[in-house]
Amino acid sequence: MDGCDGNGPAVLSTTEKTVVAAAAVAIVRRFQIESAAGRMKAALSRQRQRLLLQRVLDAPNCIITSQAVVQLCAAIGCGLLPRATPRWWMRRRAGRTWEDLRVCDDATEDYFWEKLHMSRRVFMEISEACTPHMQRPVTFYREPLQPEQIVAYALYRWATGESYDNSTSSFDMGRTSEVRAMRDVTATILRVYGEKISWPTGVRKQVVLRAFLDKGFPNCHDAVECTHIYVDKPASAPSENYFDRKHRFSVIAQVVVDLNLHVLDVFVGYPGSCHDIRVIQLSSMSRSAEEGLLFRWPPVTLPGGVTTNGYILGDNGYPPSEWVVVPYEGINQHPDEERFDTKQKVARGAVERAFGRLKGMWRLFLRTHKTNFESLPQQFTIVCILHNILLDAGIEFDKNLLWEVDANGVRRRVDLGIHRPRSQCPC
Repeated sequence: MDGCDGNGPAVLSTTEKTVVAAAAVAIVRRFQIESAAGRMKAALSRQRQRLLLQRVLDAPNCIITSQAVVQLCAAIGCGLLPRATPRWWMRRRAGRTWEDLRVCDDATEDYFWEKLHMSRRVFMEISEACTPHMQRPVTFYREPLQPEQIVAYALYRWATGESYDNSTSSFDMGRTSEVRAMRDVTATILRVYGEKISWPTGVRKQVVLRAFLDKGFPNCHDAVECTHIYVDKPASAPSENYFDRKHRFSVIAQVVVDLNLHVLDVFVGYPGSCHDIRVIQLSSMSRSAEEGLLFRWPPVTLPGGVTTNGYILGDNGYPPSEWVVVPYEGINQHPDEERFDTKQKVARGAVERAFGRLKGMWRLFLRTHKTNFESLPQQFTIVCILHNILLDAGIEFDKNLLWEVDANGVRRRVDLGIHRPRSQCPC
């Protein structure tokens, strides 16, 4: 580099100037070549599209109709003829219930309560939590269903108890889309809100114990009860196993709740002919209690002189044990036994109230319906999770949901599926 003495600006030599100029010319020529290649590629694409369209338009007679159809499909695939509607074999989607729910001016709180049994705010929170796990790719056929529509459909079916056919008319979804939507929403809510069903800890546990203490049961954690979910006669399983005492086909769900009606544990899936004793013996709760993993509270001596680390309340369908307290019942009871049974029945009434709210709001499990026995336990667990979510959100329960009009026009309370025990005999 000439002329550089440390005090003045550097001056390029003739050779260096020549190298720089050559590099600049090479860069410009490469840019021109790439631009020309891009223009050529675009021109070839336009020429191919015109050729495909011309072949379709020049089809002379019915002999080459099939070839013309193929050419037309190819033209559409290339984007020459944009598809404003789904393919001819696809049924057009219409909104109906979903359109009413998504329009803010029309979807009032009352409408959300009627269709989904929750407020718009709670629905949006659930939908936003599930959306990242339910995004579907855009395909060549048509745009996929939006996650919020899929969530709304699943909530609508659980809340109203409508069959697939009726809910199809409300959301205009095909049968395959409906089944897939129920499966996807079930898996997503279990993944996102799985911790909503859990045994209380910390401050929450103190609140639960205090509530039972105020009812006269120190160191009591919760109450347990079974309910029957009525189903159609199973076709893929021995039907006699599902035939219960009320001569209906059912599946048993064992639910544990606290005095605030929160579901703490759920165990569902055994046939309706099983006794409550058999169900609780097979549950994970029983194993944890027997191994001393469930109740680890400091021991308390009860009025009868019994020392316990904790227990739950059950009806006389359960065998009395160190961790299950049942009523005395029987005839010619001592006054103290009568008072105990009365208090125990009042405290255990929380379970029946929880079932009333649970099945009243999620009526698919109140009515007899066709079901997939593999997905039934997961779906019932989901409505228990939704039950807890709505309790935490302060959603009020309409007690009119506990009443219905039968075929004779008589208003009566709904059947919650609680079968009072007759004897302690396993299935």
